Amino acid sequence: MSGHSKWSSIKHKKGAADAKRGQLFSKLSRAIMVAAREGGPDPAANLSLQNAIEKARSYSMPKDNIERAIAKGSGAEADGSAFETVIYEGYGPAGVAVLVEALTDNRNRTASDVRHLFSKHGGNLGTTGAVAWLFERRGLVLVDAEAVDEEELVLAAAEGGADDVERDGTVFQVLSAPESLAAVRAAIEAAGIAIESAELSMLPKTTVEVAAESSAKKLVRLIEALEENDDVQDVFANFDIPEQVLEAVVS
Repeated sequence: MSGHSKWSSIKHKKGAADAKRGQLFSKLSRAIMVAAREGGPDPAANLSLQNAIEKARSYSMPKDNIERAIAKGSGAEADGSAFETVIYEGYGPAGVAVLVEALTDNRNRTASDVRHLFSKHGGNLGTTGAVAWLFERRGLVLVDAEAVDEEELVLAAAEGGADDVERDGTVFQVLSAPESLAAVRAAIEAAGIAIESAELSMLPKTTVEVAAESSAKKLVRLIEALEENDDVQDVFANFDIPEQVLEAVVS
């Protein structure tokens, strides 16, 4: 998981620039609206909404924005009603499995866009079920490994109900069941430990090593292009790019 979690950390740091452009907050709001529409406005009784809020908080989305999105999704307004979740599966350069989660109000447009991006960046869009079996949904909290005592983090994570804490380069990844994500985050923060991100993720069961910088560059460009699409909420991939190669590619 090293390449994937390292990418998640880099992506989160870059998120501040996206927030200034408004694109990131727009995507986070859309996810909150759809979750509120489908499961109601109470996070305590709506796990999807709870997790959407946790992700929004990770990117410092203002409380007013979050509450506004919940109101729009749970009310009679059209903002949240037109969107539906669509999953796209395919392969990127070097045979890396790629899973794309989108919220769209036009399936044909989004499918066409995603197919074009896969093709443009050396990948292939597959059929339903092509790669989903290679991933599992998990709660994932990332913590800067250089700024925390590992034993302290492990104790706090266990208090919140986490399953495991793994060091991956410059970050610790705290893994949990999806329904435990909010409790794990709260326990870590209560211990005075700063987090980099907290969100649901599709973690790979196996990884594909991509050591060649040329292949890594193509793969990162594909993932970045997909993430920049307005309809795409998340992109997951089972690559393992050595840290020095990944940093050279994204620098």
